[in-house]
Amino acid sequence: MTEEAILRGCLNNDAAAQRELYNKYSPKMLAVCYRFAHNREDAEDMLQEGFIKVFLQIHTFESRGAFEGWIRRIVVHTCINILKKNKKFNESVDIIHATGIQVREDSVPAIIQAKQVVECIRMLPIGYRTVLNLYAVEGYSHREISNMLDIEESTSRSQYTRAKAMLEDILIRKRILQKPKTEFDWLAAVSQR
Repeated sequence: MTEEAILRGCLNNDAAAQRELYNKYSPKMLAVCYRFAHNREDAEDMLQEGFIKVFLQIHTFESRGAFEGWIRRIVVHTCINILKKNKKFNESVDIIHATGIQVREDSVPAIIQAKQVVECIRMLPIGYRTVLNLYAVEGYSHREISNMLDIEESTSRSQYTRAKAMLEDILIRKRILQKPKTEFDWLAAVSQR
């Protein structure tokens, strides 16, 4: 089925088209949810709720941008709303900022390294993880994040800075990175945009 046929079918509440849409986009959207969730079960719950909203709001898609991007925005906002409802994004801790981070000489293959980085991101406090994902991976500005999370823009900036430093520290402690040699781009390792 083409994207246009899927969209038309979903607008007509065609179960086959809805299943096709879910099958086509759910793996990528689960990865988005997983970065925000505490565990896989929470990610799957976020995904389900996100797709319910997609199906309920599909009539609002105006074909002005990528359909996948439209779905992604709904899923991200669903994740944020779930976190806000549970007030989990307010978690914060003080850390000592790490300095420049480098890749190990005997670097593992990119796919394994990406999984390791995602797991390390998931070790961050939910507030840091949320801001890091929204800013660095999803591409939202600190102003947009502050509006989404009902926090000050300066809080978004400081949480992002602290999240990066904490992530770098975790990557070093897990021996995914070490300080000398070449720079490591953790964002490129996990970004699916």
